[in-house]
Amino acid sequence: MPDLSSKVCSACRGDEDPLQATESVQKMDELDDDWELVENHHIERQFKFDNFQEALDFVNEVGEIAEEQGHHPIINDFTWGRATIKLYTHKIDGLHENDFIMASKIDKLAEKEF
Repeated sequence: MPDLSSKVCSACRGDEDPLQATESVQKMDELDDDWELVENHHIERQFKFDNFQEALDFVNEVGEIAEEQGHHPIINDFTWGRATIKLYTHKIDGLHENDFIMASKIDKLAEKEF
C-alpha cells in the first residue's frame, strides 16, 4: 500500500460522504502523532519554529504544495515561531482522503530544517 505522501489529491465533486470516524482514526495512524482529529470534522497540527522567518518559509512551502495538489488548508495562528494547519474538505464539510494526503505531505515537509 503506498504511503499517503506519495498519493495525489483527487478532485472532490461534493457528492461524496465524509469519512466515517473509524476510517479517519485509521488514517490518523499514518500521520505524525502531533495531528489532532477534531470531532471527525477536521484535523489540525501546530508547528513550532525558532523564529518568524522559519515559520514564514514553512507556510510558503505548504502553500506551494496546496497549489500543486489543488487542496488548500486553513493556516491559523501564523506568527513568530509557529503556525497551525487545519484540514478538511469544504465541499463535503468533513474529512476526505485528500485531507490526510495533504497532512502526510506537510509531515514530510516538516521533517526538513527551516
